[in-house]
Amino acid sequence: MSRIGKSPISIPSGVEVKVDDNVITVKGPKGESTEELGGGITVEKNDDVLTFHRASEAPVHKAKHGLYRALVLNMIEGVSEGYKKVLEIIGVGFRADVKGQVLTLSVGHSHPIVFELPEEIKVSAETAKGKAPVVTLESHDKQLLGQVAAKIRSFRKPEPYKGKGIRFQGEQIRRKAGKAAGK
Repeated sequence: MSRIGKSPISIPSGVEVKVDDNVITVKGPKGESTEELGGGITVEKNDDVLTFHRASEAPVHKAKHGLYRALVLNMIEGVSEGYKKVLEIIGVGFRADVKGQVLTLSVGHSHPIVFELPEEIKVSAETAKGKAPVVTLESHDKQLLGQVAAKIRSFRKPEPYKGKGIRFQGEQIRRKAGKAAGK
């Protein structure tokens, strides 16, 4: 992780980075993020370049060195470009509807699943005739986006026999043969 921590981060135009003691605040066109750095890691800002330094060569400081550099880089990319996750809902009769920040899923349970999304996430659902419904999530916060996408996927994970369920776009599902293949 130390090699990751040593490389500097260049700040793109349109992004404002503010460093106060151990708190880094990043503002950009897509939003604002704040991260508090743990002990032993310091940040130095020169012109449009951020560099991270660790207090010692202890394994704890080495690990945090790379971790916090990666988190700050994700924040800078998020507020400048944003992140996007696309979920496909595969199965006969499976549907997704969006009203404001509420996602309603019909994925084979006895009841529809109503999931309220955080304000930082923008959601849209598309249903085209003959194609699986698609839910698109967009946010400036990579951690929150991944957590919400994983939660939505957990409502109906893809099963290995027919491949039905909620999956990420491009995700490969290992398929199994059914009972008939064993004879």
